[in-house]
Amino acid sequence: MVSANQHLIIHNGRGMLLDPGGHKVYSKLFSAMPEFLPPSSLDYLFLSHQDPDIVASINGWLMVTDAEAYMSAIWRRFVAHFGVDGSVMDRMKTIPDEGMRLDLNGCELLLIPAHFLHSAGNFHVYDPIAKILYSGDLGAALVDYRYVEDFDAHTEQMIGFHNRYMASSTACRLWADMVRNLDIDIIAPQHGAIFRGKAMCNQFIDWVAALEPGAEAMQEAFQLPA
Repeated sequence: MVSANQHLIIHNGRGMLLDPGGHKVYSKLFSAMPEFLPPSSLDYLFLSHQDPDIVASINGWLMVTDAEAYMSAIWRRFVAHFGVDGSVMDRMKTIPDEGMRLDLNGCELLLIPAHFLHSAGNFHVYDPIAKILYSGDLGAALVDYRYVEDFDAHTEQMIGFHNRYMASSTACRLWADMVRNLDIDIIAPQHGAIFRGKAMCNQFIDWVAALEPGAEAMQEAFQLPA
């Protein structure tokens, strides 16, 4: 119902699948993966937050691979409600609020905090070799083009979603200040077009830092119904 991007990081023959998606894409994604990596070579599944378009297929992936699934510590018990079998619950691993590093067969991936953007327990992945920041729902837009070419025009496709789904300007500014310390060539959201090139990525970070979304954008809605 909502198109989504599934990202696969491969390093030295081992992989991490990011936000594997819902039930409707599971069989297609599983069938397509061997072109790039055998599912048996997956070490990690990453869940940026708890939404069904991110995690609903998690039980299938845990049952057919030996991968460990990483998610915010506050969502592990909730994600289990998507039908996770008891026999694989021990491979549902938690990420502390401050984030962590994961070794993918010699590549140290950073799982970095993105709380309240938009979930209360939210994380992004930074790949220091490819210099890609996987930004989950931050940067999402429902468009039919693959890469952002005209940033100003693209903001019109992002602003409505971000004003409603990102919680606060404080979270936006904290995130922007944090990721400016990374060497980023590409920002890849979970929905819509990819930002590529340092100039485009910096434009996006500046745009996020200036947002006043969520509670700020909806102050007029806090009224008793007429």
